[in-house]
Amino acid sequence: MAKTNTADIGFEKEIWKAADLLRGNLDASEYKSVVLGLIFLKYISDRFEDKYNALVAEGDGFEEDKDEYTSENIFFVPQEARWSVVAEAAHTPEVGTVIDNAMRLIEKENVRLKGILPKNFARPELDKRRLGDVVDLFTNIQMKEHGDTKDILGRTYEYCLSKFAEAEGKLAGEFYTPACIVRTLVEVLQPYSGRVYDPCCGSGGMFVQSAKFIERHQGNINNISVFGQDSNPTTWKMAQMNLAIRGIEADLGKFAADTFFNDLHPTLKADFILANPPFNLSDWGADKLQDDVRWKYGIPPAGNANFAWLQHMIHHLSPHGRIGMVLANGSLSSQTGGEGTIRENITKADLVEGIVAMPSQLFYTTGIPVSLWFLNRAKKQTGKVLFVDARNMGTMVTRKLRELSEDDILKIAKTFVDFEAGTLENEKGYCAVATLEDVAKQDYILTPGRYVGIAEVEDDGEPFQEKMERLTSELSDMFAQSHQLEEEIRKQLGSIGFTIK
Repeated sequence: MAKTNTADIGFEKEIWKAADLLRGNLDASEYKSVVLGLIFLKYISDRFEDKYNALVAEGDGFEEDKDEYTSENIFFVPQEARWSVVAEAAHTPEVGTVIDNAMRLIEKENVRLKGILPKNFARPELDKRRLGDVVDLFTNIQMKEHGDTKDILGRTYEYCLSKFAEAEGKLAGEFYTPACIVRTLVEVLQPYSGRVYDPCCGSGGMFVQSAKFIERHQGNINNISVFGQDSNPTTWKMAQMNLAIRGIEADLGKFAADTFFNDLHPTLKADFILANPPFNLSDWGADKLQDDVRWKYGIPPAGNANFAWLQHMIHHLSPHGRIGMVLANGSLSSQTGGEGTIRENITKADLVEGIVAMPSQLFYTTGIPVSLWFLNRAKKQTGKVLFVDARNMGTMVTRKLRELSEDDILKIAKTFVDFEAGTLENEKGYCAVATLEDVAKQDYILTPGRYVGIAEVEDDGEPFQEKMERLTSELSDMFAQSHQLEEEIRKQLGSIGFTIK
């Protein structure tokens, strides 16, 4: 079986287990900022210390020169905010105050972090003894065993985000998209260079996976420019920290804001747009945006923002731009509120490149089945749409959660590569290329199952008559066993004075 994306997370698991001791009576959302804030503080302190020691070794006396750090995108950490000061206070009652003070000093010295870092470690309900234990854990991390500090702390941040998503259930949809879904979007779009945009960026997972894609393909992270925004202030702060810990420069606006009513990048034309907007968002303010320039293909219904998100992204797409987004399956076939007309108009404009039906149980947050939509302003296969039915892919990694494997993701990505090259062969039950005429015959319903059909079942060679005789014989035996069990249950119940009528 192919290895799943979770891969080797032994160390991250240790961190989570130890940090979990902090939970106490804190809400998951409050506890989240404590754990992620500590990871971030350790990360920027470690990067600063590395550069600081290098400057000391040079002997020119520049180790306290702020410009030496900012020129290399390293956050400057003032003396009273350095991890050594926090570590020294670990087992004192003032440890929370020392951490809060460190966060304030770092924000003061680094404009990009102003108002972003959590400063709530001194509150009484946070157990200071346990907080000190977690500080010790970070102090004693042996980086050489686990990879460099940036990598291990980045992975730990990501792992803890996924654990918080699991803990928070439905609320987690505001900040977390499962890594295997994000990875699928990125592998299909292949954002090597250009402007990358996410109008509802959550904790920044789309950007992190884009950066990882570039690293895997020996590209240069500086070849992409990252833009995004989010309406939730807490989530927006998490994204800023998540991107900073990965060394990703991003413009997420100066504050959290509603994308529909306060577009922070009004003139942006992006080369790649990746997004997982809130599913079936109602009461999104449609009545106040009836004449909006973004609704080129039809006014989205007030009760569902799916096609508002989609049209917002199309509006921000460059002449050669591509979109990869997650939408609830209802968007593939809905005719209510004019959605069918909008979908028809977008399809007729030859923007839809491909649709992937995803398996169930990929999200911590919802059981709603989802699909991936890929749109392209410069399709190589004009007049055609690729449909992929991936509902049978993935492996259950817990009782409730499924995950796509590396092989699954790469298979979907290769399907798109072959489609673009014009070499893809239709595979019943998995993929099919349809013309716009084919789609029109289906009333512009984009459900992949309508186009890919059902996979052919391999003939096992057993003659029908023999098979039926064998199966009915087996069924007869099962009936006999069930009657025996029924009699035994009646007998046992009778022995204690009960009868089944």
